[in-house]
Amino acid sequence: MKSSKRRLQALAEGSEGLSNYLKMEDSETSIPPVFRSRLHELFSQIEKEFDLLYSENLNLQEKIDILSEKLERESCVGDKQNADYIEFETTGKSSKAKISQNNSQKVKTSHKLRVQTSKIVSSFKAPTYNCQLVREFTGHKDGIWDVSSARPGQALIGTASADHTACIWSVEWGKCLLQYTGHAGSVNSLKFHPTRDIALTSSGDNTAHVWQAAVNWDLPRGQSSEEELEGGGEESMGETDRPEVLRTPLSELMGHQGVVVAADWLTGGEHVITASWDRTANLYDVETGDCLQILTGHDHELTHASAHHSSRLVVTASRDTTFRLWDFREPIHSVSVFQGHTESVTSAVFTREDKVVSGSDDRSVKVWDVRNMRSALATIRSDSSVNRVSVSSGGLIAIPHDNRQVRLFDLQGQRLARLPRSSRQGHRRMVTSVAWSEDMSSGINFFSCGFDRRILGWSIQPSKEN
Repeated sequence: MKSSKRRLQALAEGSEGLSNYLKMEDSETSIPPVFRSRLHELFSQIEKEFDLLYSENLNLQEKIDILSEKLERESCVGDKQNADYIEFETTGKSSKAKISQNNSQKVKTSHKLRVQTSKIVSSFKAPTYNCQLVREFTGHKDGIWDVSSARPGQALIGTASADHTACIWSVEWGKCLLQYTGHAGSVNSLKFHPTRDIALTSSGDNTAHVWQAAVNWDLPRGQSSEEELEGGGEESMGETDRPEVLRTPLSELMGHQGVVVAADWLTGGEHVITASWDRTANLYDVETGDCLQILTGHDHELTHASAHHSSRLVVTASRDTTFRLWDFREPIHSVSVFQGHTESVTSAVFTREDKVVSGSDDRSVKVWDVRNMRSALATIRSDSSVNRVSVSSGGLIAIPHDNRQVRLFDLQGQRLARLPRSSRQGHRRMVTSVAWSEDMSSGINFFSCGFDRRILGWSIQPSKEN
């Protein structure tokens, strides 16, 4: 699964790297073009077979998860039945019961203690949540790397895709209103400005762009994305439903020597931070486009960068198994290194409570206190690599996985829910990114995206039983 993920991540370099590779291959090989073409065709068929096997394995894993949960429920019922049987034996009048009276009483007492303990523990059980799919957004022609929600009051989301485009979508209508095509490579991340109608994207073309994200709300609604899907129009949009296309950025942030994999606005929106595969993070002035600082220290490629919502703090994640906290509140910035993961750290984000949540390819998510970098406050274990996590204002951690699952936890590490993963409701390939929304006007407060080219809008609400 790791090799598959790395192959997908290589798409972030854009089409230039692939074309150069093919040219090099053509110049060095002595295989006739006819046979070379046949080889390409055969390898393509092999890749399709692997994709099919991969999907079958995921379906089997889903069935195993369901059976495991069923066994857990049945074991609880079995314990209760065994307890009733033991009690009957100890109260019977047979000679065997009298002989083993002392042992039976011990078993009965220990069982009562276990039941009482279970009641105490259940009283502290975390609340559960109902997760319901509300809307599906389709239109991208390749896998989607990132999804982001706009500021409160705007029912918009933005997506970044390997098809070299970024899109702004209406949450209510389920359609793309604006498409940005200014990048020459895969678009790897998208973030809305905190107060203005502009967006920030990072790309495999080694740049980050700032562009006008104002949308035309007067466009004809046309069909919804669900209607397009049912009508077989997943790959293209109708003539009356085409979005506006923007090709020119307001500002182009240059300076990196490798893929820019992520970018984010610092509080106030005057500066941005970018993270690159060249092992550096850059701080830019948005107005001038100048690079103010180059942050060095990571030993391998960076995978993510995220800024604090109200303080001049930034975290950068890397394949060197660490993430770093950069403090820009003083003229001379300081840096803290957080170690705790054993493989690549795929994302690190701040919470409203001044904690940091990090996810990793080591199949774990950790919650940290920014004032204590020695050990994590909580550790969440899973059975699949973790991609770009998101934390709600209420402290709900959403974790997207390679195995198509999305799980919800609280900041103490307690599991709250798992999003449906059936063929009709869930994703069909790995989930790359998730995002919470503060705007519930459309009944949707959570979004997920993946390499099945789809964005799903969910309603996640506490169960009425709570």
